Amino acid sequence: MFTPFFTGIYKRNLNGPRNKELLHTSENGVPVVPQILSKDADEILRFAEICKELGFTEINWNLGCPYPRVANKKRGSGMLPYPQEIYRILQKIMPEMPVGFSVKMRLGYISPKEIFEIIPVLNSFPVKEVTIHARIGKQLYKGKTDKDTFGKALKLSKHPLGYNGDIFTKTDFDELNQRFPLLDFIMLGRGLLADPFLPAYIKQLETPPSIEQKEKINRFINDLYYHRRKQHNNGLQTLGNMKEYWWYLSHSFDNPHKVFSLIKKKKTFEDYEDAVNRVFSNFQWVGQQAALFGNEPNI
Repeated sequence: MFTPFFTGIYKRNLNGPRNKELLHTSENGVPVVPQILSKDADEILRFAEICKELGFTEINWNLGCPYPRVANKKRGSGMLPYPQEIYRILQKIMPEMPVGFSVKMRLGYISPKEIFEIIPVLNSFPVKEVTIHARIGKQLYKGKTDKDTFGKALKLSKHPLGYNGDIFTKTDFDELNQRFPLLDFIMLGRGLLADPFLPAYIKQLETPPSIEQKEKINRFINDLYYHRRKQHNNGLQTLGNMKEYWWYLSHSFDNPHKVFSLIKKKKTFEDYEDAVNRVFSNFQWVGQQAALFGNEPNI
């Protein structure tokens, strides 16, 4: 389980509300891995030392974030066209790295061919594991994943390597494992946000009927909402947070467009709460049968 990424680590201590994301080294028995978005070796080491002091045993370097405001600064996936820069950073940090170090990345930023210059770089260092989202950064989350290129990268990697990208159903998960028997792990992302029951389906655990699932999701979304309100001292940024999540969750209802449109328009807490009640009263929960995602939301 990865935290949202940290950046701007200028001191040996962290201050501010984001500290809460590093209060626990595990959640429900699942280890938490702090994530750093940086192109500065000293900053990465600074963050690693902080995390070690807090009891974490691993950090993750985000080389996957595709958004232009990040990539244009040569961070996230914007670093992928520069394998020599990646090598220089790893050469400096790995001898001093006090915790385990993993990497999350894309196939490239401009071209999927970039991965074939980066894998040899990563192979030169004791990286704990590598996760690849099978798109390039320029795609954001549009278009199809490139499983052919991913498969070639999988064969070249000397490290445990995992797949990320468009796992929305148990069928998606099973087909991926069948196609790539050498795969070490699979990371769930947007599919999990859309349907929190997806891991239970994948593991073939007993799941409640859809009407009971909807009731549980209703309680969950309300708990999350009130937690965010408390966290933001009843600031209206809570609505922005909830709308971002609702874009994903809406895809597990029978009419995603109407569900999200209903939520997106609300500008007060009272109107938002009324819209949520209408969603759970008037729309059917379909869960992992959700449609594929379109473009990311513009909240």
